[in-house]
Amino acid sequence: MRDAGRAGTLAAAVTRVPVLRWGRPYQSLETNTVHHFLTGEPVAAVDQANGGIVRRDLRKARRARAALREIPTRELLAMLKEASRLYLEEDLPLGDGRQSADEFVRAQSATTGLPESMCRANMEKNQFVLERMDQVLDSLTRGLDLDILAAGHGMESRGVPVSYQAQTPVLGCVLPSNSPGVHTLWLPVIPMRIGLVLKPGPEEPWTPYRMAEAFFAAGVPREAISVYPGGAEVGAAVVEAAPKSLIFGSRATVERYRSNPSIRVHGPGFSKILLGDDVVDDWEEHLDLLVDSVFANSGRSCISCSGIWASRHTEEIAAAIAERLGPVAPRPPEDPESALAAFTVPGAAEAIHRDIEDRVAAGGTVEVTAPHREGPRLVKEGNASWLRPTVLHCDGPERQAANVEYMFPFVSVVRCPQERMLDHIGDTLVATAVTGDPDFREALLEAPSIDRLNFGPIPTTRINWLQPHEGNILDVLYRARAFQSA
Repeated sequence: MRDAGRAGTLAAAVTRVPVLRWGRPYQSLETNTVHHFLTGEPVAAVDQANGGIVRRDLRKARRARAALREIPTRELLAMLKEASRLYLEEDLPLGDGRQSADEFVRAQSATTGLPESMCRANMEKNQFVLERMDQVLDSLTRGLDLDILAAGHGMESRGVPVSYQAQTPVLGCVLPSNSPGVHTLWLPVIPMRIGLVLKPGPEEPWTPYRMAEAFFAAGVPREAISVYPGGAEVGAAVVEAAPKSLIFGSRATVERYRSNPSIRVHGPGFSKILLGDDVVDDWEEHLDLLVDSVFANSGRSCISCSGIWASRHTEEIAAAIAERLGPVAPRPPEDPESALAAFTVPGAAEAIHRDIEDRVAAGGTVEVTAPHREGPRLVKEGNASWLRPTVLHCDGPERQAANVEYMFPFVSVVRCPQERMLDHIGDTLVATAVTGDPDFREALLEAPSIDRLNFGPIPTTRINWLQPHEGNILDVLYRARAFQSA
């Protein structure tokens, strides 16, 4: 699986990537070298910010919003459309050199463990959102004239005066390394005339830098964006110094910040497919839906399906999914057929492997993938580890494995009576309910634990970009207030 030639190309191209302080490059005394996940070869030396720099720079945050407010809405949207093209196609500055789109894909794959095909797919996803930002904003604002956000007040189409007050001059974003697709969540911020303060994930500095440089090349003021790579101290400083923040983390992170209105937290999705009693006898018709929802993007997304719930036929459903996914094995990242992402943090794959084993040993749960794969679930090579797809069957919703999520193609198929499902599924980012039962549909609509709801055979991973992903970023950045003018 090792690709010494490709790794050698990356090693020869090691570059120095600076901090961006309101768009201006800054080299620090401390750097962090990011390495190829498989060979260990250095890929880039990334300058490290510290909490003091972040706090000092955030004192000037109002300049970011002031610069964006000077640009007419139509021009700002045109800049983003041009930025979408630059991001996808052109060579852009990166530290002391330039980076092509192909080099971006290779570097991102090298440090995150994602296959190159998935890096390209996520790149196209980000470009799609940028190119159609006018439509995205029309949806997020429910058709509000964006000039009202710029001016602070205006007249609605129904002739009523309105005012929207910005709650912050910038949005602080503490970003993950697991899937580049999450960057779509902060792309609408700039056209809402709010600046960006980005703390990249340690293994994925590439998207924030390339996106920032695409914005700058398209005409967005440099003083509107900062990028602060660094350790946990930097993330804490961003959350502390920015009036509003967007962060990504574990279930513990979600609980820690749940009651803080200044912080929007995106954690595990625990996304699920629920098969109603009226359709479950025909489950084979939906096998492609089940497999695709579990397997897309190597199961790394919060919208990847981690639970399939039904009242009967669950053993057969689990076995059929296992037969499809069990044979999948790691491949070199440049292989177009590569479908499994590697774990790049030492010990992470091993810890997940042990956790699954413990949950199965607790009883009532059977792994059904093992007979369909060659070799163990945990695969190690060089500096990297992989976990091959895993399908569990749980005989009831109380089992320890019934409601868990991991960053690889994993799913628990849970036997549970339909009338008890909503009492047990817990917080669910995406629920695809395959049912025509009007009473069950009504109960699903009323369930506060479900964020995004699909009726019918819609993959949990299918996103309508004209709808909010998880909450509405407009509600974080602005508040509507009563307004009259004589």
